[in-house]
Amino acid sequence: MLEDVRNRARPYFDDAPPAHDWHHVQRVDALAETLADRHPDPVDERVLHLAVALHDVGRSREDRGEIDDHATWGAREAGEILEDVGADATTIDAVQHCIRAHRYSNDVEPETIEAKLLSDADNLDALGAVGIARVFAYGGELGSPIHDPSVPVAEDETSAGATQYNHIHKKILDLPARMYTDVGRDLATDRAAFVREFVTQFDAETAGER
Repeated sequence: MLEDVRNRARPYFDDAPPAHDWHHVQRVDALAETLADRHPDPVDERVLHLAVALHDVGRSREDRGEIDDHATWGAREAGEILEDVGADATTIDAVQHCIRAHRYSNDVEPETIEAKLLSDADNLDALGAVGIARVFAYGGELGSPIHDPSVPVAEDETSAGATQYNHIHKKILDLPARMYTDVGRDLATDRAAFVREFVTQFDAETAGER
């Protein structure tokens, strides 16, 4: 069933830009497996991996302005896909909850360990070296500036950051506090440390010091 679902999910990413493409799904899947292996409690890995495969099927539609919330839309779409491949109602409900709860800006709290692990794995892919690359890839898609010294972080009143540099401070470095599991928090701490090293180097370079 899992491979059938992955095959059904992949075409949703055919035209996806780099920050949210199929490679993102594959990285989240690898992270989810690592987190599940290290988590002390039992994890329904079938539900977890199904949810990973389907969690961003609506992302490109949202980015194009066709839908308001890719998590809500994606959960509905996932239900149809899972029903088509013969998943039982319990599995469908569990996967849909994971998808609804994974989004950073949603106010749907994950109630299962699988939902918590999906959220943690998805957020981890926004941290570290890969996370930095994704910030600038996505900022390029939006056409936002890399950095603007006339808009310091402390004076930036936007929620996501007016520049890609500000986004790192306003969103990315807050992600460790949003982790739901200890295993996720451990990885997030290491990745966030790398991001802070990058910011230190970035600050020195933009000041002409290095």
